[in-house]
Amino acid sequence: MIFLGAVAGSTIFLGLPIARIKNPPRTLQGFLNAVATGILFFLLYDVLSQAIEPVNSALTHRYIGSFAVDLAVLLGGLTVGLLALVFFEQRFLRREPGSAPSGTSLGYMIASGIGMHNFSEGLAIGQAASTGAIQLAVLLIVGFGLHNMTEGFGISAPLAGSASWRFIGIAGLIGGGPTFLGTLLGISFHADFVYVLFLSLAAGSIIYVLSQLLPLVRRAQMQQVVMSGLVIGFTIAYGTDLVLVATGA
Repeated sequence: MIFLGAVAGSTIFLGLPIARIKNPPRTLQGFLNAVATGILFFLLYDVLSQAIEPVNSALTHRYIGSFAVDLAVLLGGLTVGLLALVFFEQRFLRREPGSAPSGTSLGYMIASGIGMHNFSEGLAIGQAASTGAIQLAVLLIVGFGLHNMTEGFGISAPLAGSASWRFIGIAGLIGGGPTFLGTLLGISFHADFVYVLFLSLAAGSIIYVLSQLLPLVRRAQMQQVVMSGLVIGFTIAYGTDLVLVATGA
């Protein structure tokens, strides 16, 4: 089962080679950026809705202690996920305030946010396996595997034509590797606050990345095409998520 968790994470590599497209037209580049942004918008909705669920459940059942812990973890993780990337940029990238990050830097930021999201997916796989729900665990692996392919595209689309194979390898490990680690932890340990923590960290990171991508999308030519790309990206990510809903996960 741990091996299958690694397989679910590795499918992210299937969407990464789009970054190797040579000299894409500016319209195509804008469209790809928009599709990636649409995917990230869905992921933001997805991770926040999942992170909020345990908080709401604890409040509904009047588990005040669990509610307080989960709420603090949610807000703290969101803050850390957002500000950590701000600190990373200021400390290590040293670019001018307000200027756009390089494609590679942006790609690594996207991969980091997606990696934290995928860690929580690995926790779900491991938890299902540890409770004996092997069929559910396998269905989760299939669903998350499909979902991770779209996430690979989300990482690589802003870099079309400028990424090296080295970047693809590192970004794939950052984005997909946590699925394996989460599966490993989820089999032996389960706590709502850990699940909420990594979802909220992912949400904070994705919010920051979206703040960097949206100006690029807004400046792109042929806004009709670009806005269509946003819708297409959101639809693709939502479509793969429906596979998980169909399994009852």
